[in-house]
This record gives sequence, structure tokens and C-alpha cells, in this order.
Amino acid sequence: MITADDVDGLAARDWQQADAEDGPVRVAMIGIGWWTRDRAIPAAEASELCETTVAVSSSIEKAADAVEGHPTIDEAITYEEFHEGAASEAYDAVYIATPNTVHPQYAETAAELGKAILCEKPMADRTDRAAEMLEATQGTTLMIAYRMHTEPIVRRMRELVQQGFVGEVVEIRGRMSQRLLEMIPDPDQWRLDPDLSGYGASVMDLGIYPLNTARFVLDSDPERVQASMYSVSENFAAVPDERASFLLDFPNGAVASCAASQNAFKDDRFVVIGTEGSLRMRNAFHSGDGRELVLERDGARTTLDVEPVDQMVEEFDYFADRVLRGETPHPDGEHGLFDMRALEAIYAAAERDEPVPIDA
Repeated sequence: MITADDVDGLAARDWQQADAEDGPVRVAMIGIGWWTRDRAIPAAEASELCETTVAVSSSIEKAADAVEGHPTIDEAITYEEFHEGAASEAYDAVYIATPNTVHPQYAETAAELGKAILCEKPMADRTDRAAEMLEATQGTTLMIAYRMHTEPIVRRMRELVQQGFVGEVVEIRGRMSQRLLEMIPDPDQWRLDPDLSGYGASVMDLGIYPLNTARFVLDSDPERVQASMYSVSENFAAVPDERASFLLDFPNGAVASCAASQNAFKDDRFVVIGTEGSLRMRNAFHSGDGRELVLERDGARTTLDVEPVDQMVEEFDYFADRVLRGETPHPDGEHGLFDMRALEAIYAAAERDEPVPIDA
């Protein structure tokens, strides 16, 4: 039987204790690509606890372009000037949205300047660089920007799993796909360049969503992975994973079957199947889409069409809430480093065509 308690509280911010009077946390946006322009800066403006005050880019002109129409942004500086400490009095925290390979250098400078860090996922391009970044930012607030951790439906799914709604979890199914070159029609973009993206394209950018969401919902880390990858299009020749699938083994016997592609019809879903019931989220990972949550148990099914929250607003406010309260955020750097180890194992498993352990 499905009760009102099972579907209640989908929009609640169960994590918030700070309020607008405690803030704002002033943020320097590092990397002014389309995501920062279209999603991050507007989200910070709409948030309760953040505001953007500094734009950091490859040139003064590009940084200055980001300032237009955003009255809270007082400073536009280059990457080099950021590393030199320019405008450091104008911000309290940084949001890093650059190519993966340079995440660590901006995080390390931010830590030296005493600034809190919100870094886009994945944490870095390679596991060793992520470990170095974690070491360099010890004593600094570091959060990895996994939007699903503050998505209310995902938080409710996690609670339902913990409360035993599905019984023992048997299987998770997650997938995310999109047509990258229709979204960004540039075959030379950094996501398709392993020197900038890291191990690959689809799993690093998209497969990390079902991987990390499975970890969050189960509150558990996988031990082993099997994987397969293919690249068949000329524009994906430099990366191994135009299409990818992987199977994660968790210590309690649950498995997560995941798939990702940067060159397929847009689709995203996340399913938890247990011995007693199931939870199915449609439009799971692409930001801005309406959500649908389907709960099944004891022969009953309930479908909830849920108005989407702005996941970036939730993420910025959660981060700022932790900064203002002096608390460690989750997901922190250790959490992000485990994902890097898992990503490395996924690519290794595909290359070797055999199961690979995920080293903790």
C-alpha cells in the first residue's frame, strides 16, 4: 500500500538553516562558457544565499561580456589575474566550470586565497590529479557540484530506500544521453578532447550522473565494474566512449546497470527495483525538465508529475548554507575522488574487457 507519507515532502529543503540575512556568499564564476552564462549566473541571482560578484575568463573581453545585465558583478578578470590574487577581496567563494583538466589549478589557487570552492563534476580529468587537488585543498570548504544531491525527488527516493519502501534493493537502472553536437555544434570542443576532458566523453560527462546518483540513493559505494564502449562516428574518434554501458556491483548485492551517450536521442531515467517495490524517475538528469516519479508496491502504482525546481539554485543555496554555517558540505572532495576512481575503473574495464575492482 502506498500512503500519503510516501509521497509527501517532495519540495522541502530539509537541509537549510541559514537565511538571506546571514548572506550573501559572494561568488567568483571561473569559466564563462554557455553553462555558466545560461545556468550558473542566473541561478546565483535567483538564489537566497549567493550572488555573483566576479567573472573570470580567458580574456578581459569575454569576462566583461558576462558582466552585462548582471549588476552584482563588479569585477571582470582573466585566469592569470585570478591566479595572481586580483579582486580577491570581492568574493568569498569560487564556482569552477572550466574543462576538467584545469579544475585542480583553480581549486588550488582558491584554497591558497582562503576561498570556499564549488567545483563542477567530475572533480578532475584523472584520478591522480583529483587526489592532488584534494590534498591541496585540505582545510578549505570543497564541494563537488552534483546537482542530484539537492534535487528534492532524488532526496525523497533516498529516504524511501532507507525506510524500506522497495524492500532490499536488487537493481538500479540509470541512463543519460544527448546529441552533444546539436547542442554545441563544434567538433573541436573540449568535451571531445581527451587532453581536456580526461578519460573520455560520455561517461565522464553523462555516465557520472547515474553512477553518482546510485551511490547517493543507496548510501553505498560500488566495489567492482564491468563496461563496454564504442565510438563509431568520425567526430568521436578521439574518445573511446561515444556509446557506453557499465555494470556496478555494490557490497550488499545490488547492481546498477548504467548507460551514457553523447550522440543519441535525449533520454534520462533512473529506476530503483527492490524485493518489495520500485521507484522510477523520468526526466531524471537533464536540468530544467519536468520530473515524473512513479512508486509501485503491493500491486498499487502512484504517478507524480512534479514541477521542477531549478537544480542550480538548490545547489548554490546548499553550498552557501554550508559555507555560512561553517559546515562541511556533502558531496565533498573525498566523495568526488571516489567517483574519479570509479570512472578510471569503468574505462579500464572497457579496455580490458573484464571486471575491474574500484580501489577505495
